[in-house]
Amino acid sequence: MASTTDLTANAEPAPLHKHPYHLVDPSPWPLVGAFAGAALLLGIILYAHYNIHWMLGLGFVATLATMFFWWRDVLRESRTPGLHTPVVRIGLRYGMTLFIASEVMFFVAFFWAYFHFALYPGHVSGAEVAVWPPQGTLTFDPFGLPFLNTMILLLSGCTVTWAHHGLLHGDRKALVQGLALTVLLGVTFTFFQVVEYAEAPFAFTGGVYPSVFFLATGFHGFHVMVGTLFLLVCLIRSMRGDFTPQRHFGFEAAAWYWHFVDVVWLFLFICIYWWGAGEIMEH
Repeated sequence: MASTTDLTANAEPAPLHKHPYHLVDPSPWPLVGAFAGAALLLGIILYAHYNIHWMLGLGFVATLATMFFWWRDVLRESRTPGLHTPVVRIGLRYGMTLFIASEVMFFVAFFWAYFHFALYPGHVSGAEVAVWPPQGTLTFDPFGLPFLNTMILLLSGCTVTWAHHGLLHGDRKALVQGLALTVLLGVTFTFFQVVEYAEAPFAFTGGVYPSVFFLATGFHGFHVMVGTLFLLVCLIRSMRGDFTPQRHFGFEAAAWYWHFVDVVWLFLFICIYWWGAGEIMEH
């Protein structure tokens, strides 16, 4: 039987106020973040037009610092007894649900673009033959590296669920091991996607198929990296003892996000790599 000595059940602390809501303390980070974002945008403009680097570096560092210190304060709030009441946690769940729904709409746009040209290849500008993929476009073998990455992500969904099961049953060892394996699998997926891009038989500027392919799969790859960092923070917090079976919304949010990433990849694999495969490139 798994050890259950580390994660103990804590009684729900009483709210700090006469109401169950969380009124955040005054914080400098919204204002600092606004200036950091403006500096980052100005830096991009100066770099693009005048090859001036220092403003871009300053804005980038300031933005990263704002993210770090603001999220540090958020983690401290989550550990303060009486702040995250049941009502507040419900609001956090609604917020994460709506955030994931907004991310779904990003991918809806990419799939819309893909299927518009895949189902109506005659709309491809300059196409001599109405076929999809466009004539002369080599594609990946769907049961090569893409299939391996599919298995990696599906396995990572199992390991994060194992970690969640360990958390709910007070087994810190299973929680930490499951999260560590999930982070490792996320890094492995990213590595293989980099290898895939390096071996791609087409470039981003090679027409509509490469553009849609790199936008859809690249945006998903960015989500994998964000989700991996999300889970890495949860791993550190788990080792530090921040989560209990009753209070672990941070972990739940990360797990929801990771499962969303898994599901999107399944659609990408089926629709783009498999259904949309054309002439396979030689290895």
